[in-house]
Amino acid sequence: MLTLEIVTPEARVYSDTIDTVVIPTTSGEVGILPGHIPLLTQVEAGELCVTKNGKDESLIISGGFAEIENDRVSILAENAITEETIDTHAAEDARKRAEEALKNRDSMDVEEVERVEAALRFNMAQLAHKLRGK
Repeated sequence: MLTLEIVTPEARVYSDTIDTVVIPTTSGEVGILPGHIPLLTQVEAGELCVTKNGKDESLIISGGFAEIENDRVSILAENAITEETIDTHAAEDARKRAEEALKNRDSMDVEEVERVEAALRFNMAQLAHKLRGK
């Protein structure tokens, strides 16, 4: 068994004992099973897939970091949301606002562009998940 904890600046979004987890990273998806070697990796916006008691569930996360050590998976993410709480209309509205803001990227500083792009990736991941009908 693994212990998975997902924390954002606002709250602990997930904390439970699980069987496996697949994490979207900047190097591709990484599957974690009990006994995994220690690992520190950068998380990319996308779908995090958890298996617990033979059932699959998904969370949508934004960029951050994951640390795997001693059957404990700790993820620090800017944003994370469970599939049940995804609001398609809010995600679509946020996507449109981010795309509109990026049209003026020349007037934005680098950090602001990165923040808007990260928000766009997070909202796109939510919408993609809902469109797949999971």
